Amino acid sequence: MAMCGTHVRSCIALTVRCAKQGRYGICYGSSQTAVLAVTTSRMYSTSNVRQGLLQRANDQWEGFLEHRFPAFYIYYHTFMKGSKVLLQDLIEARKIKVKMNTNGIAFKELPYREMERLRLMRKDIIKAIPMFLISLPPFAICLVFTLMYLFPRQLLFHHWWTPQQQRDFKKLYHEQRARHHYSILMGIESTAPRVEKWMLRSHLLSLCTKVQSGTHPSVSDLRVVQGLFTGHPLGLYNMRSSHMRLLSTQLLLTPWLPAFMARRRMSAKALEILHLDRALSDLGVNQLSDSEVDEACYLRGLDTSRLSFGQCREWLQQWLQLSSHVKESETSLLLHSMVLLSVNYPSP
Repeated sequence: MAMCGTHVRSCIALTVRCAKQGRYGICYGSSQTAVLAVTTSRMYSTSNVRQGLLQRANDQWEGFLEHRFPAFYIYYHTFMKGSKVLLQDLIEARKIKVKMNTNGIAFKELPYREMERLRLMRKDIIKAIPMFLISLPPFAICLVFTLMYLFPRQLLFHHWWTPQQQRDFKKLYHEQRARHHYSILMGIESTAPRVEKWMLRSHLLSLCTKVQSGTHPSVSDLRVVQGLFTGHPLGLYNMRSSHMRLLSTQLLLTPWLPAFMARRRMSAKALEILHLDRALSDLGVNQLSDSEVDEACYLRGLDTSRLSFGQCREWLQQWLQLSSHVKESETSLLLHSMVLLSVNYPSP
């Protein structure tokens, strides 16, 4: 029995060695080993041939679409590539969640890239829930695809946007934010009479005047009035409801929710940005790729379409200089800085 087990193990080892070396035919050893080696080699060969045929057929299909239907090919290629990236992101997000649950790690303790991956995935999942519910009835999948084609910005994941759509949608979203910049600046200025200390009131008015005149403020200008964004009058839970709703547009949130719900969502988003800032400070801006810098600046209110990557990195450094001194009770300052630090950057 022992000799039989030894013989089987030697056969398996020789078979695997022959298969890895790609040998076709008889390997040195017993006749049984030779038959197993030939069979295994043929199996590996058939699998490789099948994969090669599928890859060749796919390349021919994509070439046909690219030459005969170039417009459709762009969407097809984007969908296929985006689906692969989406699947990879889902797998990575799952691994991160398992690590958090296993090791008791909180979201704010994650490295920057893992934190950013979870943030984007959470946004995509929220977008996917309505489409999933619509697709539940029988034969509703046709309706789903129709809606996805007609409303790609509202219903599709960013993985499935073409490069042109990504640029167009970012521009559209920033225009929605920029539409309220002037009103937010006027709202900050209108709170000045409610500031009790004369010196702070003077600094706040000076800051508003500087931004309204087209000058980009410095980080020190914002830090002088930092205390006003903790409680009265510009703290997140102390500002006027009308001003709070205007400020929510900078986070691309729905401003028509009840006031207590809107404040809670804004507080959660502001804390998320603060935690991202701290993780990014630990990583370093220079460690980010150009696309990561672009996404980070856009999240914090900057229009990156008219700036170079060097200017985006410089602005992000300024933002982190301010954010590094902001406490969790002062996150209202970050939300207002999405306007104050971005509207005139770079200064003419």
